[in-house]
Amino acid sequence: MNNTQLQIKIRQRLNKLASNDFDNIECWQIVEAFNKAQLEWCRRQLRGSNQYKEGDEMSKRRIDDLQPLLREQGLLSPIQFGNQANQYNLPVNDYLEYKKVTVFTTKECCKHDAEFGRAMQVYLAEAANVNLLLRDPLRKPSYEWNETFATMQNNTIRIYHNGEFNIELALLQYYRLPVNVQLIGCTDPIGGGISTADVECEFKDDVAEVIVDDAVSILAGDVADVNNYMRGSQQAEKNN
Repeated sequence: MNNTQLQIKIRQRLNKLASNDFDNIECWQIVEAFNKAQLEWCRRQLRGSNQYKEGDEMSKRRIDDLQPLLREQGLLSPIQFGNQANQYNLPVNDYLEYKKVTVFTTKECCKHDAEFGRAMQVYLAEAANVNLLLRDPLRKPSYEWNETFATMQNNTIRIYHNGEFNIELALLQYYRLPVNVQLIGCTDPIGGGISTADVECEFKDDVAEVIVDDAVSILAGDVADVNNYMRGSQQAEKNN
């Protein structure tokens, strides 16, 4: 869906609600509402707040819809957390939601064929349970069982090795923020400048249609709030 189609669809659907109330909707309001709507749509899909309470990959459709947002990135410059864990910073600019992390590990006593060592599964754990997990023979970091755990807090991920093996590489898969739509010549509602280029919705047309409906709901609610405020102000003036 290109930006011309996006604007036309939003204005048409607003006019079906009330033809007079939305005549003065400006392009920056459309941009702001659409970008807010697409972010909320992403969060619903990723966090299971949808009609069927599904997670990010409960269906083939959801996998396909979210595919543009999935990224893979090596985590760099770990901070050693004692002899227990490596701590890494999560991406700063575009991080939205964690998917998984894979670590590649080595151990002095063991041979490995791959360049970065053996790929190991990592499961997320609560930070409050770390000491219990490190003492649990079935759940503590284990090179032999090819499994360890990680905790997340304050925009970092801490991957535990407990001195049992070396983490050579940590590979993070995450969902990034959607790209904000921009309309050329329109005031940027965030930065305040005039957009010099069109940035179109990156999702497929059927997803964009859902986001358009959500944007219309946001705009309709905003206008209704303004109208209610104005009616209340006018009534207050009459009463005075």
